[in-house]
Amino acid sequence: MTTPHNAPALSDATDNACPLCAAQGETVLWADDFCRVIAADDADYPGFCRVILWRHVREMSDLSPEEQTRLMRVVFAVESVLRRHSDADKINLASFGNQVPHLHWHVIPRWRDDRHFPDSIWTAPRRSGELRTRRVPAAEALRSLLAIELTAD
Repeated sequence: MTTPHNAPALSDATDNACPLCAAQGETVLWADDFCRVIAADDADYPGFCRVILWRHVREMSDLSPEEQTRLMRVVFAVESVLRRHSDADKINLASFGNQVPHLHWHVIPRWRDDRHFPDSIWTAPRRSGELRTRRVPAAEALRSLLAIELTAD
């Protein structure tokens, strides 16, 4: 699935050189007019998702308090779905923006025997890439689960 039809049009708050503003061919799991959830498609970390603001904003503090709450509701919904429907030992949440200064959150299922555990996935691996089978919902299931989670009140 590529960027959905309800994606906002490019605006003054969009940077055409930014890979998150100009993204194409993403596997979109959920989206509204504020942000989107995509599958990161990392073979070492099945279920790895990114929550990406549509607007080109650098920091959480650039958002209004209401927007901060709205974005974190989506991040927490992704975390909650992954906790309930995977066999991950831990879910990592991270927001850096050092290389791509466009506000986004990483939601990463982790296992005690993954290549980097207990370190960040961006550090040198501690062990080989041999993975036991991971129980993580496929993209279609994640779409359905996120739709339910994010429409519940």
